[in-house]
Amino acid sequence: MRIVVGRVGRPHGIRGEVVIGVRTDEPDLRFAVGATLDARPSADGEPADGERLTVASARWHSGQLLVSFAGITGRTAAGELTGSWLSVDSSQLPELPDPDEFRDHELIGLSVRTSAGEPVGVVTDVLHYGQDLLVVRRADGTEGECLVPFVKAIVPEVDVRAGVLVIDPPPGLLEPPQAQ
Repeated sequence: MRIVVGRVGRPHGIRGEVVIGVRTDEPDLRFAVGATLDARPSADGEPADGERLTVASARWHSGQLLVSFAGITGRTAAGELTGSWLSVDSSQLPELPDPDEFRDHELIGLSVRTSAGEPVGVVTDVLHYGQDLLVVRRADGTEGECLVPFVKAIVPEVDVRAGVLVIDPPPGLLEPPQAQ
């Protein structure tokens, strides 16, 4: 599975550096000198759609990550990468040291049920807006999705191997929104 770790922005300077829109919690690891990334024109592109890039240098400047890639030595060549999505294969990611910590791609696709065993739906996305939220597509025929705060009190069990996420929803969490 491909994991998007960044998107190439505009060139910076004349020596081939580009601004990276970071899409990973581990930018210093993903963009370390010598790291290889696949560049594709779209986030869901196939491996044959792009090219493999090797990080030649990376540095933070005014809150932005600036990266240069091996073989890209000028502003024009760097500009041709603008808009490319950078990804790695999920098998390249190290194991997380905390058993209660998960990467988004591990949660997406898990079947969600309540602690009473009632099916709720499937995790379709993870949002990070101050509070991590699981987007769950309903399985009970209810239109739309519900947002479940990803906290231990509400999500007491995550079994990635079994493909199941158990929730203990407070009253009203799974109720459809009222029309106004």
